[in-house]
Amino acid sequence: MATDWLGSIVSINCGESLGVYQGRVSAVDQVSQTISLTRPFHNGVKCLVPEVTFRAGDITELKILEIPGPGDSRQCGDLQQTEMGIPGVGCQVGPSQNGTGKVLKKPISSSAPQNIPRRTDVKNQDVIISPQQQCSKSYMDRHVETLTQSKGFRRRHNSWSSSSRHPNQVTPKKSGLKNGQMKSKDDECFGDDIDEIPDTDFDFEGNLALFDKAAVFEEIETYERRSGTRSRGTPNEKPARYRHDENILESEPIVYRRIVVPQNANKEFCTDSGLVVPSVSYELHKKLLSVAEKHGLTLERRLEMTGVCASQMALTLLGGPNRLNPKNVHQRPTVALLCGPHVKGAQGISCGRHLSNHDVHVILFLPNFVKMLESITNELNLFSKTQGQQVSSVRDLPDTPVDLVINCLDCHENAFLRDQPWYKAVVDWANQNRAPVLSIDPPINEMEQGIDAKWSLALGLPLPLGERAGRLYLCDIGIPQKVFQEVGINYHSPFGCKFVIPLHST
Repeated sequence: MATDWLGSIVSINCGESLGVYQGRVSAVDQVSQTISLTRPFHNGVKCLVPEVTFRAGDITELKILEIPGPGDSRQCGDLQQTEMGIPGVGCQVGPSQNGTGKVLKKPISSSAPQNIPRRTDVKNQDVIISPQQQCSKSYMDRHVETLTQSKGFRRRHNSWSSSSRHPNQVTPKKSGLKNGQMKSKDDECFGDDIDEIPDTDFDFEGNLALFDKAAVFEEIETYERRSGTRSRGTPNEKPARYRHDENILESEPIVYRRIVVPQNANKEFCTDSGLVVPSVSYELHKKLLSVAEKHGLTLERRLEMTGVCASQMALTLLGGPNRLNPKNVHQRPTVALLCGPHVKGAQGISCGRHLSNHDVHVILFLPNFVKMLESITNELNLFSKTQGQQVSSVRDLPDTPVDLVINCLDCHENAFLRDQPWYKAVVDWANQNRAPVLSIDPPINEMEQGIDAKWSLALGLPLPLGERAGRLYLCDIGIPQKVFQEVGINYHSPFGCKFVIPLHST
């Protein structure tokens, strides 16, 4: 009967793909041709699930390690101790038609301690044939010899022999009847000759290769799916990774085109988050600033916002906290600020004032004019209260390379300034200084730019700038959303938590 083998400790070899399992038989189903093991061990490692089930077709080899005798009270958790003590030796057989194996077992008595046979004497032990199947003694001898030459037996034998040869080992003294029994067991376990110890080392790499992690997780998932418990997932399921500025819970899909201009954009850019930012023409940009000024965003406010954003970007380009540190007084950065007599120049002067307030050595170049704009005069009065230096001649500019050049010479109008001698001299100085250049609100026409920029800063919305503008950045100058709608632009802020963001060409 199949129920006769319930409680037996068996070893099931399922081939190279699934490996070897050991455990106590908990159920044998003759109809579905399956056998179940409780508290199983997979390739010598305890499984995470309390029970596994095998089909007869998956079993290539089955070994009976122990058959419970009458009154046997040992629990299933004693599988490791049973194997280490070798209380019984199984007969290597194949699966029968009903899914169970033919077994052989040595007698085990639960009332008296068992003598552990020496390895060299295992062949001479008497074997009692199981009542379910007869097996010849010669076949049993061959099976015992196979077991004694297995890796597991050699490994246990080596550990026992090594511990017996340890120079600091002290055997505790025991009195009474048990002293003789323990001595006999010690002789049987550790009394082998040193010459019989195998010379081969334990193959750690080969033993590690026996552990199939994917198969173990698949078994766990199968068990949880059958039992109705919550699945923990498999190694192939990679969890989604989010940045620190991304929301984990998304209630609706993201719309990446949230800025729509009335006419087709000549050029489009995108932010780091993937939002599309279209370019606008100079006429539309000029109209946008005019409407914003009519609603209260005056020129003074716009100059202040532009100066703050430009100085913040310049401080980052100069090295940020690594460079601007109280301990680095000897490494005070130097910035050459080239401004023209127009509103763009006033924006540069505002930027230079903020840079000087942050302990940056600023050299401001501004040509002498009889009459200056009121915005330039106001910004110069504030700049004169800082430690910045103002020059009007190219000869007063430094001969050595500076850390950064901020270009505010060009504007969208007044093209006649580019024909002035001072303009050409300043352009030649900037090209020969070999310092990186930051342009603030550069004009559209590339031919009008005499200085090639490494970075360019656009205001509000970008203009369709060319390659000579370098890498483009966009700053928020505080234009309200309804002002954009008034000029026909459907606008949603792409800045997020920043005032200056980089733009990439699409």
